[in-house]
Amino acid sequence: MNKLPFEKRRQILHLMVENNSVRGIARLVDVSPVTVLRYLERAGAACMAYHDKAVRGVKASRVECDEIWSFNYCKRAKLATAKAAPEGAGDAWVWTALDVDSKLIISYLIGGRDADAAQDFMHDVAERLATRVQLTTDGNAAYLQAVVGAFGIDVDYAQLIKIYGPTADAAGPERKYSPGECCGIRKHRFLGKPIRALVSTSYVEKHNQTMRQQMKRFARLTAAHSKKLENHVHMVALYTLWYNFARINSAVRMSPAMAARLETRLWDVADIVKLIEEWETKFAEG
Repeated sequence: MNKLPFEKRRQILHLMVENNSVRGIARLVDVSPVTVLRYLERAGAACMAYHDKAVRGVKASRVECDEIWSFNYCKRAKLATAKAAPEGAGDAWVWTALDVDSKLIISYLIGGRDADAAQDFMHDVAERLATRVQLTTDGNAAYLQAVVGAFGIDVDYAQLIKIYGPTADAAGPERKYSPGECCGIRKHRFLGKPIRALVSTSYVEKHNQTMRQQMKRFARLTAAHSKKLENHVHMVALYTLWYNFARINSAVRMSPAMAARLETRLWDVADIVKLIEEWETKFAEG
């Protein structure tokens, strides 16, 4: 790929994390969609490497975990009749672990909503923490064995299960797009001594909304969904680094990485461009 001017690379990254589609970015920056995707691939690889190195030794007290649904190439219901579906097509769940105090994304994983993904995810979360935490998840049964396998008994773990009923005001076609009404919750303690009043998944669920607002690929009804799983993974990696290091979180009034004491200054998108250039240099050198 011919090297783009620095300003165009900065614009591409900024538009990516501000909910623009690939073809929309290509038109705005005056490059081809292929160029945008190739730069996303490099950006994702560089961001994954930096997150893996930098987000470690996190001193958290409360961590919330959740999974957010998205799809790649087509939805699972259409997979059987899809033509030339690539490997990894169908549902793509993003698992995230959020530090409640700093709002830092400690760990993320893209995969199925199953026991294998839960095990890999929880082991990664445990490896990045430097302190014993109060951990809250939803009622996904895969979490329990995964948490025990990753933390043993060195965690205060509880599940919050929400009970949903039909939406009273929704009728007809709009019912399909209206979420069920939460009519109750249950809190279950499994390990340690979690403080019942602090058992919550509200912060990580709010972050799920932020992900959908910042990445066009995550819209439930969209033509901008990922066509290849690799592109989906790279976009999540780019977003995570931008969210942690280059975006001011209104709750903590600084970037989550600064609030977690992993960084001393607020990054700019230009800093991510420089990070990618450094990664490209190391990659070229072998």
